[in-house]
Amino acid sequence: MATPREEVRPWPALWALVVGFFMILVDSTIVSVATPSILNDFGTDVGNVIWVTSAYLLAYAVPLLVTGRLGDRIGPKKMYLTGLTVFTLASLWCGLTSSIAMLIVARVVQGLGASMVTPQTMAVITRIFPPDQRGRAMSLWGATAGVAILVGPILGGVLVDGLGWQWIFFVNIPVGVIGFALAMRLVPDLPTHEHKFDLLGVALSTIGLFLLVFGIQEGQKYDWGKITGPISVWSLIIAGLVLLGLFVFWQSRNRNEPLLPLALFRDRNFSLANVSITTVGFAVTAMAFPLMLYAQAVRGLSPTKAALLLAPMAIISGVLAPFVGRLVDTTPPRFIAGFGLACNVVALFWLSQIISPDLPIWELLLPMALMGVANGFMWAPIGSTATRNLPMHQAGAGAGVYNTTRQVGAVLGSAGIAVLMESRLAHYLPAMAGGEGAASGGKLPEALHQGFSDAMADAMILPAAVLVIGLIAALLFASPVRRQSDATAASGDREGLRG
Repeated sequence: MATPREEVRPWPALWALVVGFFMILVDSTIVSVATPSILNDFGTDVGNVIWVTSAYLLAYAVPLLVTGRLGDRIGPKKMYLTGLTVFTLASLWCGLTSSIAMLIVARVVQGLGASMVTPQTMAVITRIFPPDQRGRAMSLWGATAGVAILVGPILGGVLVDGLGWQWIFFVNIPVGVIGFALAMRLVPDLPTHEHKFDLLGVALSTIGLFLLVFGIQEGQKYDWGKITGPISVWSLIIAGLVLLGLFVFWQSRNRNEPLLPLALFRDRNFSLANVSITTVGFAVTAMAFPLMLYAQAVRGLSPTKAALLLAPMAIISGVLAPFVGRLVDTTPPRFIAGFGLACNVVALFWLSQIISPDLPIWELLLPMALMGVANGFMWAPIGSTATRNLPMHQAGAGAGVYNTTRQVGAVLGSAGIAVLMESRLAHYLPAMAGGEGAASGGKLPEALHQGFSDAMADAMILPAAVLVIGLIAALLFASPVRRQSDATAASGDREGLRG
């Protein structure tokens, strides 16, 4: 039963939704600062601990195309509440685990819950806000995403220092309960649309992405050779790419209702925005790992102090959000997003050049501040550009595609940075190539500081280089043209709320 039109209040509904969205995105990066503590508790290596993040991101990314479509079919409110419940219960499980393997499994379940929640936030924005307010609404959504990903390590540091790494998961329980209560009260029941499900597409995309990420992340561990018997790292990567290629081919041939509506990519801005957000997801996830390991293993900072290095990013990004929100509806998005992405590229290259054992902390904070400017300017215009022309009946599908590309970027960022860090450690410090030397939970011996710093500095170049691709895509955004059909479509969907 749809909510009567007169009871729909778009802004309270959006604020209710971003509570859960914020919590889920915090969990994308909160583990990075706890890496040394988890290494120490479970006696494992960097590659295994990064799987705690990669497993979450992979389970988050792969189902997004399906969960976005499910939101259209059974209603975004029902999907949001279901996902929030799964996520909150899985958070409890994560905190109670006693082995690295079980923690990874629990993170998979947590990621599945997150995948049910995220597309619904964008779909609701698209469906309940008129086009002339959608930019401001997407600015709030984008600011939430940017700040949450930066707050994750800071909150994680405080919790790890004060209560233990388990509390980075336990803290989700009260937040999840509050988010559930707010959504129940404030989010409207929207009209649903019938959709069929492409089971072959689900299988091809799921297996292909898993093989690709697993192969990339485990490559260094197996020296890019045999894993077991005839199975090699390269065979997994190639098989993953082939399956993903078959997935795209099948989507182009499926005449019923494909999992990935390729027709959406006919819109230039939607396609380019997906490229940009993929690189953003990659870079934001990737940069946190080398920075946190350097801060704790070389500089001897506690998890809290290490995470506070990211405070300038979070603060500046949050302060800029209202200002950028006003710009989004009046300024061509390529200028806003391009400026933000350019700042991020410069900041990451800057970090790669200055990281050293004796660098004054205040010098480290300068590129962090520039990264805050970058995050303030890039999230909202990329998101609003992607969603502006989405057909109302495909709001969930389009949001699912957009969030999938962002999360695929994050998964590849997590896997790629793990490979590069281990490779550079093998080059500079062969005796601790797997990162085991950082597992003591304290500062490395001084003789290892220079090599470890050099390895982490080299790793920072990867997210910077990937962001250059996103910058080029953003500079090619077309200026949005206000169309009467936009307002008509949004009005018609809201009219459906009469029930």
